[in-house]
Amino acid sequence: MKRIVLFVLTNLAIVLVLGVVSSLLGVDKFLTANGLNLGALLGFALVMGFGGAFISLLISKPIAKWSAGVQLIGQPQSADEQWLLDTVRKFANQAQIGMPEVGIFEGEPNAFATGAFKNSALVAVSTGLLQGMTREEVEAVIGHEVAHIANGDMVTMALIQGVMNTFVVFISRVVGYAVDSFLRRNDEENTGPGIGYFVTTIVMDILLGFVAAIVVAWFSRQREFRADAGAAQLMGRKQPMINALARLGGMQAGELPKSMAAMGIAGGIGQLFSTHPPLEERIAALENNA
Repeated sequence: MKRIVLFVLTNLAIVLVLGVVSSLLGVDKFLTANGLNLGALLGFALVMGFGGAFISLLISKPIAKWSAGVQLIGQPQSADEQWLLDTVRKFANQAQIGMPEVGIFEGEPNAFATGAFKNSALVAVSTGLLQGMTREEVEAVIGHEVAHIANGDMVTMALIQGVMNTFVVFISRVVGYAVDSFLRRNDEENTGPGIGYFVTTIVMDILLGFVAAIVVAWFSRQREFRADAGAAQLMGRKQPMINALARLGGMQAGELPKSMAAMGIAGGIGQLFSTHPPLEERIAALENNA
């Protein structure tokens, strides 16, 4: 709950900073002269940016269950399911978080953790992971996912995404009004935004969206290093996590739905847009970590 409060306060602080900077730079006067109220734009940016990220965070767990086809383990039906529950419970107690829901989904090797609150999260592993790794390696992967929950990574990612969204919405519309104003500078009946505003806004939304995606992906890669280190700490040694990553490197990692790609043990495409660092870098980071 503390992280949710922080999320809301940070959102409001970002909007306040945008308002103050805009006033100091005279952007508010420019917008007013062109028929747009700064307060209305900031409110719109807040709702579209942080509102969307906040809603995505709140529904992340049910969406993950549905999209990945996760089968929750209520009453264990096998020794493997009992072991899986016991392992998650052990790490949750060590990390001092509430017991997450635990589930299994069909697919190639992968695992993920999600949920808006660290005391009511979800940890899910694939059948491919359970079948293709040793128990010690699977344990390390589970430790990695529990570390994500303990670190509050789901809220952090939503916060960063919200910040980026707000800047994209705000800046694209300010630029849109500037371009439209220039194109219609001789139009005496300029009473509202014209085609220049709408075209520019769409183009800027796309361009700035790519920049925002690069920033979010960079933060995502940093949290993977921290979760790897967290798994090593939970297990008391780093070799199992190193072995798990090395094993994953020799397997065809399963693809998660796009909305959950950043939450998996492996995923992402392209260096700039990848949500996960290369496995070699993650192994090297663990090996160099005293």
